[in-house]
Order: sequence, then structure tokens, then C-alpha cells
Amino acid sequence: MSVNKEPSGRRSVQVEVEVPGTPEEVWRAIATGPGISSWFVPTRSEERLGGEIVSNFGPGMDCPSTITAWEPLKRFVAEGTMGPPGSPTVATEWSVEARAGGKCVVRVVHSLFASSDDWDNQLDGLEKGWPPIFRILRRYLETFKGMACSAMQCVSFSSDSEAKAWEKLGEGLGLLRVAEGQKWSAPDGFPRMAGVSLGQGMHSNTVLLGLDTPVPGTAYIGAFPCGGMVQVYMAIYLYGADAKAAVERDEPAWQTWMSERFPMPQMG
Repeated sequence: MSVNKEPSGRRSVQVEVEVPGTPEEVWRAIATGPGISSWFVPTRSEERLGGEIVSNFGPGMDCPSTITAWEPLKRFVAEGTMGPPGSPTVATEWSVEARAGGKCVVRVVHSLFASSDDWDNQLDGLEKGWPPIFRILRRYLETFKGMACSAMQCVSFSSDSEAKAWEKLGEGLGLLRVAEGQKWSAPDGFPRMAGVSLGQGMHSNTVLLGLDTPVPGTAYIGAFPCGGMVQVYMAIYLYGADAKAAVERDEPAWQTWMSERFPMPQMG
């Protein structure tokens, strides 16, 4: 864990990535609703000082924040809560810094004020979660920049351990024995989907895929700790003129399979 702790009580983590593109192109990717939705989660943004950003992490899982600083092409800050009731406000600062060779550095800093270590795990989780997501961002800017994106987001929860949930998910999709660089195709009975493994994502219970079928894209599939349970997650980003039709055709089948394979646990 690399949480930076200051005498004032401010605690922060910072993650950055170098990506191809001009400041204008990179800003569109990280600071607009359609841009963010092309590599992260479905997001809408009012793109102005005082405006609202709402990111959707699954059914009933909207995460709203308010833009408290807005410097187009350079930086913006959004403040909101990222946990259960009583969680401290988290300020998230995004910045774009131009580099030589047509590249930029994207930097995200999460900070909060707390008098104890109670929220350090939350910051640590944010720090560990961004690197694989940033790989999707880099791939988007390298390969799909400017192309229309349509995405599928299939989410459920499991009372099993992360390892057991991933074994069940990965076995069902034929992913457990696919090594990095190896080709993969969805098993019979699923909508057509195929590509190559880009390796694990956040940890060994996750995988990134570079897709070429049904259309070019990227998939991030795995099991993650979430609020004392395990979230089972499939994010599939498809790009180009045929992406929307592919999502409209295939998403119901993927959602149905996820719901049947991982029925939502009864909360009692």
C-alpha cells in the first residue's frame, strides 16, 4: 500500500499511465461522458464547473460526483463518496500532461481527509484497480480512437470466495487455461465472441481479452471484492460501425447467462 499521509489528515494515492494521442484526444477520452464510457463504465458528465458526473457500476450502482475544478485539456476535479453511508468525501483529480512523440501522461489522484486509517483500504483498492483499466484506455487510444463504442456490462454478486467465483465464471467461459497471447473463443451456446488473451487484469481472478469477433474490441472479465461480497463482472467494449448492432443482438444472452450462473444472493 502506498497511501500518502499528510499532517493535515489528507490521505491520497496516485496512479498514472502514458498513452498515445494529443491533449485534445486524451481529454475527450477521460473528461467526457462518451469518452469515459468507451473504456471504463457507462458515464454521463455535464462537463463544466459545478456539473455532475454519474458513473454506473451496475444495476442500482450509480456513483455521482460534482465537478469542483474544470480546466479543459489540463485537469478537472470531481468530489463524491465512494463507499457506504458515512464514508468521507473523496476528491478525484484527473490531469493530462503532454509528452514528446505524440503522447500524454494521464494522472489520477484520489484524496480524502480522515483522522484514522479506517479508509486506507478503500484508497488502496482504488490504486490497485486503475492499472488494468488504464490498459483498456491505452488500447482504446492506440487502436480505436475516435470510433463509436457500444459496451456490455454484465454484473452479479456471489457469496463464494473470489477464487471460487472466478473458477465458476472462468470455467463457464472456457478461460481458466487460456494463457497470455493464446487465442480464445466463447464456448458453444454463447453468442459468437473470440480474440486473444492480453493477460490477467487486477489479479489472478481477472483477465483482459483483445477481441476480433463479433467486432473488434476489448473485454475485462473477473471476480472482485466489493462491499464484503464478491462482484462477478464482464465489461465488453466493442468499437466501430457494427458495434451497436452486435450489442443489441448479443447483450440479452450474456445478461441471461450471468443471471442464471450467478443469481443475486438473498440479503437477510
